[in-house]
Amino acid sequence: MIRIDVERIPCLSDNYVWMIKVDDDAQPTATAIVDPAEVGPVVAALERAGRRPTHILNTHHHGDHVGGNLELKARYGLTVVGPAADRVRIPGIDIALAQDDAYDLGGAVARVLDVPGHTSGHIAWHFERHGALFCGDTLFALGCGRVFEGTMPQMWQSLLKLRDLPDDTAVYCAHEYTLSNARFARGIDPSNPALAVRAEAVARAREEGRATVPSRLGDEKETNPFLRADDPVLAAAMGLAGRSAEDVFAAIRSAKDRA
Repeated sequence: MIRIDVERIPCLSDNYVWMIKVDDDAQPTATAIVDPAEVGPVVAALERAGRRPTHILNTHHHGDHVGGNLELKARYGLTVVGPAADRVRIPGIDIALAQDDAYDLGGAVARVLDVPGHTSGHIAWHFERHGALFCGDTLFALGCGRVFEGTMPQMWQSLLKLRDLPDDTAVYCAHEYTLSNARFARGIDPSNPALAVRAEAVARAREEGRATVPSRLGDEKETNPFLRADDPVLAAAMGLAGRSAEDVFAAIRSAKDRA
């Protein structure tokens, strides 16, 4: 039976790189590094785990997601897989994938989702059978990425694509931004009881030095304001009752940009 185990690798100041260990019963079949920000922590984690990497899975081209690509590829001879829409900006790319492409990672199959907005060629990796989503900088715990290269409506549509996934999906985003995201969310959604409870839990976790990622997608649907721009309650709280979800999302994202 194919199983995956995901290990968090802290990098830089607030990045999370993910190691996906795929095993068939007790035998390793693949080891993928998702968005290697830098080399040293990745190599140390691989040595601790006794694994040799076979793949890099990239979500987008930003340096804090591809910074280790070339050195890791030269060191291990691995395969770099990334977004077709941004292949010219992914260092060392070997395989380029797009919406609904399936990629077999040692028996664990990922479906690729095009989720542009943060960058023009951003993708996410959804391992449906294993309940795991690697979404880069599109969706964060209680937040979402800044809209750098796309448009606000485009980013909203990308988030809806992720929101459609099952509630029990584990969301492996790429940054530890949850505490600041929680403070912002509470400011614009103060009447949300689930958010109040979650914000307290996040604050406690960070005080104790614990990570808040991965999160559960069902919790994001309840508490993440960027996934709730079509909720009339949140629209009213933003002073935008009756306006389109795209307008409400744009207002929320712009407010966070200024926070």
